[in-house]
Amino acid sequence: MSDHSNAHNQAKLSSARFSEATDAFVEAFTASIGFDQRLYKQDIQGSLAHAKMLAQVGILNQQELTDIESGLAQVQADIEAGNMEWSIAQEDIHMNIEARLTDLIGITGKKLHTGRSRNDQIATDIRLYLRDEIDEVILPELRRLQKGLLSIAEREAETIMPGFTHLQSAQPVTFGHHMLAWFEMITRDVERLQDCRKRINTMPLGSAALAGTTYPIDRTLTAELLGFDRISQNSLDGVSDRDFAIEFTAFASTLLMHLSRFSEELVLWTSAQFDFIDLPDRFCTGSSIMPQKKNPDVPELVRGKTGRVYGHLISLLTLMKSQPLAYNKDNQEDKEPLFDTVDTVAGSLRAFADMVPAIAVKRENTYESARKGFSTATDLADYLVNKGLAFRDAHEAVGLAVAHGLKTGQDLAEMSLETLQQFHPSIAPDVYEVLTLEGSVAARNHLGGTAPEQVKAAVKRAQEELTG
Repeated sequence: MSDHSNAHNQAKLSSARFSEATDAFVEAFTASIGFDQRLYKQDIQGSLAHAKMLAQVGILNQQELTDIESGLAQVQADIEAGNMEWSIAQEDIHMNIEARLTDLIGITGKKLHTGRSRNDQIATDIRLYLRDEIDEVILPELRRLQKGLLSIAEREAETIMPGFTHLQSAQPVTFGHHMLAWFEMITRDVERLQDCRKRINTMPLGSAALAGTTYPIDRTLTAELLGFDRISQNSLDGVSDRDFAIEFTAFASTLLMHLSRFSEELVLWTSAQFDFIDLPDRFCTGSSIMPQKKNPDVPELVRGKTGRVYGHLISLLTLMKSQPLAYNKDNQEDKEPLFDTVDTVAGSLRAFADMVPAIAVKRENTYESARKGFSTATDLADYLVNKGLAFRDAHEAVGLAVAHGLKTGQDLAEMSLETLQQFHPSIAPDVYEVLTLEGSVAARNHLGGTAPEQVKAAVKRAQEELTG
């Protein structure tokens, strides 16, 4: 065995409980420092608050607190300067930082762990980390995407496009109205995330390993120092709860489902067959063999990344489903899925928030597409109902008109008045007011409708809420 391996094993033998060194493979297999080192800021933040609390209750004296604070500041500086030597022998972020702190300030560094366990320490670190990512990255990117959607909705409030059901042309809508549908979905995602954050912001520190501690700790003070709104009420649950991580990945799965649906539309709309929009070149790539290609890679990739986030949700649910109380080593597997979910959400949101305001709508193409497929047929039926017909009779009359149009290659608005009157005599010259695309969308002038007037009003309300 090499001297390096002997040194690692000697470090493990520092625990009096063990009579033999950990196998080198097991040591590497069970270590988490390779991925949990990203928690260093939160780990140090938690340690500083814990130390201040210990000093407040008389477990540490003022000099010891000062030494710990200066030592932790040096550890953070070393990490951020790339001068920290991470040790697998120390297993995780907590032991690596504590060992480095003890190297710097001596035995006082060992006093920092009084009244806590790595079990409540990691549970606290993850909550602090997730709270920071939500507040500093994810919520700001969601807001930026919301604003981007509102900007294009306002710009395209009068742009007419076909609305679809079953991907078949159904009724004309405005492009702005379509963008507001995505805004509503993202708004629900924001609300889900804000609700999730309430449960994330619960402090487990003070639960110790599983039963609490005999030291006279002040959990209220620690919670105030760390900005937690609530304190966990049961030490067993405090160290073993990962519901908040599952809830966050559930939020992320719903968000990515929405972005995937949006991506699918963008991919379709950029195709030669639809040709509704143009995406900026910076969000697309070319083909290695076909010089004419402009591939919508960013939407396609976001659509693909949805699968990995779904997988992380299932992974965390499966991780927790058979665990007895309290903490188990299984929980080491919670961090990589959670970290990757955070990274994937942040990247996908940034891409969309950058891309959406830059979408260029090909208004002539969307208008011409809306003219196809008899998209104002429902308007003609409503017209006949207003003339006194029962809806079923009106539906049948319009069905005959559409069948005639299919035979002759004419849209309803292109048929003469005499032709339309063959399907029902109550049809008058004013029918063309409802058969035009502009008339159709303008008629949906109610809260939630596609009329340009309603789209502009909805945009204004949403903008006021975002800035209020």
